[in-house]
Amino acid sequence: MSSLFRRKSADVATPDSAEEVTEAAPRPKSYTPSKKELGQVTPKRQSTGRKVNAPAPENRREAMKQMRERQRVERAEATEGMRNGDERYLLARDRGPERALIRNYIDSRRTVGTWFFGGALIVLIGSTIQNKQVQLASNLLWALLAVAVIVDSVLIARKVKKLVNERFPKSDQRMGALQFYGVMRGLTFRRMRVPKPQVELGQKL
Repeated sequence: MSSLFRRKSADVATPDSAEEVTEAAPRPKSYTPSKKELGQVTPKRQSTGRKVNAPAPENRREAMKQMRERQRVERAEATEGMRNGDERYLLARDRGPERALIRNYIDSRRTVGTWFFGGALIVLIGSTIQNKQVQLASNLLWALLAVAVIVDSVLIARKVKKLVNERFPKSDQRMGALQFYGVMRGLTFRRMRVPKPQVELGQKL
């Protein structure tokens, strides 16, 4: 009797042994293991560490506060992108490869226009001094500055036309608008230019 009971108990499979049998069971050749079994995670389920949704505002004041904060962040991002020359944030007047080339050309050279406003300030101060010689010198300086700016602007316009025709022979941009864009950037102080210069002075294009 005892041997009979022992035989039946030996034939009964434990849960662990059943799991081992199930795991070791042969699978058909066409079986493809799932990503979960391989220990892989789909990209959509991977954690990015970013908040997907901001907490819902409790009242209208909180909603307005969140909206203003979001707008402030967006404006700061747009301003920084514009200064860095990011095409997504540029104004219409600054977009396009032609204008990027013109900016780089202007920023790589010294222009007379950058000194024009400084000289104009000196002329303005000199004209207020009640001295004929100082006033005469101021007027002479003003004339020289005006002539120098005109000559430099003409040279910029000619160089812009040459560069655009060489680099972008099929461009549909109006040449006059591109030349005016280059001249106006040449009249702006280097540190005040937007987008900010991406090349160094003297750098070859």
